[in-house]
Amino acid sequence: MKHGLLARLTLASALLLGCFMGIARPALAQQGAIQGTVRDAGTGEPIATATVLVVGTARGSFADENGNYRIDLSAGTYTIRAALIGYEAVSRRVTVVAGETATVDFELPVGGLVADELVVIGSRTARTEFNSPVPIDVISEAEIRESAHVEVNQILRELVPSYNASHQTIGDGTDHINPASLRGLGPDQTLVLINGKRRHTSSVVHVNGTFGRGTVGVDLNSIPPAAIQRIEVLRDGAAAQYGSDAIAGVINIVLKDQTESLQATIMGGVTGEGDGAEGFVDANFGFPIGDRGFFNITAEFLNRERTNRSEPEERDIFPGISGTEATDAELARLGLTREDFSMKTGQAKAQFGAGFFNMVVPISESAEVYSFGGITHRKGRATGFYRLPNSEARVVSEIFPNGFLPQINPDIDDESIAAGVRGSRGGWDLDGSIAFGTNSWRWNIENTNNASQGAASPTTFDAGRYVFSETVGNVDAVKLIDTKGALQSLSLVLGAEFRVERFEEEAGEPASFLLGNGGDIPGVDFDTTSTGGPKDPGSQVFFGRTPENEADRFRNSFAGYVGLES
Repeated sequence: MKHGLLARLTLASALLLGCFMGIARPALAQQGAIQGTVRDAGTGEPIATATVLVVGTARGSFADENGNYRIDLSAGTYTIRAALIGYEAVSRRVTVVAGETATVDFELPVGGLVADELVVIGSRTARTEFNSPVPIDVISEAEIRESAHVEVNQILRELVPSYNASHQTIGDGTDHINPASLRGLGPDQTLVLINGKRRHTSSVVHVNGTFGRGTVGVDLNSIPPAAIQRIEVLRDGAAAQYGSDAIAGVINIVLKDQTESLQATIMGGVTGEGDGAEGFVDANFGFPIGDRGFFNITAEFLNRERTNRSEPEERDIFPGISGTEATDAELARLGLTREDFSMKTGQAKAQFGAGFFNMVVPISESAEVYSFGGITHRKGRATGFYRLPNSEARVVSEIFPNGFLPQINPDIDDESIAAGVRGSRGGWDLDGSIAFGTNSWRWNIENTNNASQGAASPTTFDAGRYVFSETVGNVDAVKLIDTKGALQSLSLVLGAEFRVERFEEEAGEPASFLLGNGGDIPGVDFDTTSTGGPKDPGSQVFFGRTPENEADRFRNSFAGYVGLES
């Protein structure tokens, strides 16, 4: 079925491309352009990354390292605005003539309390001015690179007020994915976008008393930091515009488009306790496609050992032996210590590899095809509570005479791809796209047993699989309405979107959930405790998904919008 969804994605992309190829056909004589340089008004130095926006449209550009910018536009009169955080915004009125390029230079004075930065979130048309109490943070590539962290959740935790994400422990799958909170609300109440397009969620529900219990959030740590140009965070409710998953706010991750150099990072470290050793390497490279296009690719690998902050086991440990002195004497006889029987409380071990890309290919003077996406694989290793040898109902003494520390070691795969066409025609800025994303977990349970099977029990189990996938398609249109100077800008915005979600749950191998060797059937043999009762069925620490648990569910959503913005 996964291949069927990919096939539908390819077909839908082709249909979108066909529908929008009309954008590429306007006569070139109708096109013009604006170019210029953005400089510091005091020093005359060029301002790199300054935003140059065509007010009231979805068109804009960023100044390069020399402060230069260029915007292709249809003939007409526009208001052009240049801005950057730390500078006062400057606007100019300019007329674009067909077949000609107008030069508009900007000199921005330092100062201003308003943080002026082009962001995707917060409006259907692009905005540069935020002089309201609603906070919007723009995390730059430099801030991301200078962070001591190598995971997006931890980077945001350090840089964004009211954002929190912590590694969990003894939380089943939540040990391997951080439930994140914006403004103290749940993980499923923050909308996450990549390049302005909705990002799919994880397939695992947070359980076991961890933060965000009962919710499903986006795994931001599946996105390599080296692929990110900036992160925009709207720290205010946006449910009226984006839906109930934006109650806490919106996070938009903008991928890199640089084509100038190879950027690489190698990092390593260890905690002050001597555990949690971490090795990290990434690389980002891009090359141009034509005059305006690019292909940017990122690769990353992370190996992180676990941490442990557990105290020694203080309870009785062995069957038939009670009391601290008697237990300590038995430990000494066996050459063991109480530390050998403690659980491991701390950050899980992880091996993580990722590859991401971002691409734009011009197809005419006024249109371009874009695509982005990535694939990640994570191998996790975490543990539950120690099964002590005196836990008769849960331990097969023939296999684990000293009990065991069970492990949850999932294989987590995350894949995504988006493709679309955007451009202008007849005074309309048009954008049509389709995106597909999927997240899957294979539950590998190791160093454990099915106690009811006795000595015949395996010690590793395939306990089942979760898969969540999402397909989103949308079309957006923006048209600047000429008010003859009565208003600085007036725009008509409209669009539509569909979303198809699918959740699958696959059963584990029979030994991960059976009682004994044949299931919960009267008369079937199973191992018993000293009192004659059956020992616990299924794999210890994580019970296998049963055939009754299996599911394959779909949900569809369709929506449209129309509005005026000034």
